[in-house]
Amino acid sequence: MSTNDIWIMVTGILVAACSGILGSFLVLRKMAMVGDAISHSVLPGIVIAFLISGSRDSLAMMLGASIVGLITVFLIQMFHQSGVQSDAAIGVVFTSLFALGVILVSMYTRNIDLDLDCVLYGEIAFVPFHDVTLFGVEMPKAVWGLAIALLLIVVLVGLFYKQFKICSFDPALAAAVGIPVVLFHYLLMGMVSLTTVASFESVGAILVVGMLVIPAATAYLLTDRLARMILYSVLVGITSVLLGYYVSYVLDASIAGCIVTVAGVLFVLAFLLSPTHGIIAKRLAQRRNAMMGSRA
Repeated sequence: MSTNDIWIMVTGILVAACSGILGSFLVLRKMAMVGDAISHSVLPGIVIAFLISGSRDSLAMMLGASIVGLITVFLIQMFHQSGVQSDAAIGVVFTSLFALGVILVSMYTRNIDLDLDCVLYGEIAFVPFHDVTLFGVEMPKAVWGLAIALLLIVVLVGLFYKQFKICSFDPALAAAVGIPVVLFHYLLMGMVSLTTVASFESVGAILVVGMLVIPAATAYLLTDRLARMILYSVLVGITSVLLGYYVSYVLDASIAGCIVTVAGVLFVLAFLLSPTHGIIAKRLAQRRNAMMGSRA
């Protein structure tokens, strides 16, 4: 195994860890597709940052994308509080902002190497070729960005785990006991925005959105405890990365596509075999109840 292979897997593992933690809260809040919304709606921020800075410097583009990501979260929340269903609010905001970004790209960057592929859909296989030296250590830029994002997520969730938990399960109770529900909502959405922006340029939108949703949904089927759900979500994500990378090597196929496909297969297995929520377990329980009822 080469050094490049190791860096690719490390990047995927970092994405899985960041997404697994945040995805658990998103699934509980029924906002699983917020990551997809952010990954598309940040396009106007990227283009505007490019037009202002005049370069494709990743820091400027990340700043522009992060600002629009937070605007996306604000608009979704505003529409939802005004009576629009959450899924409809997500769809309206991300399609409108993405369309605006497409217009800006077509109007102002026709003769410049800035298109939807290069600003929105990354490729994890190219991660080892973009190194950055920080604190005297040289590592791929994506690894640095995701490692910093993971550290921030672990610190914030660790410090405010109780508040995030109560806000996710019962916002009304959280407000009644004095927890600033809106503040923690935007704090969570800000971390989702940071993770999405830090990930999609290097690893691609498909991978980061898949890791935000599928492992957490799988973990949701395996346990009823939030702490275990977060742990299982991260483990499912890491397993998907390792198995998916091996499958992509064997098939000579897209790495991100194979990782997300493996995650989907693991979800189907949990859907069928989960001891509490699985289809097979439910059928067996129904048969047992029917047999006990007939004997009675």
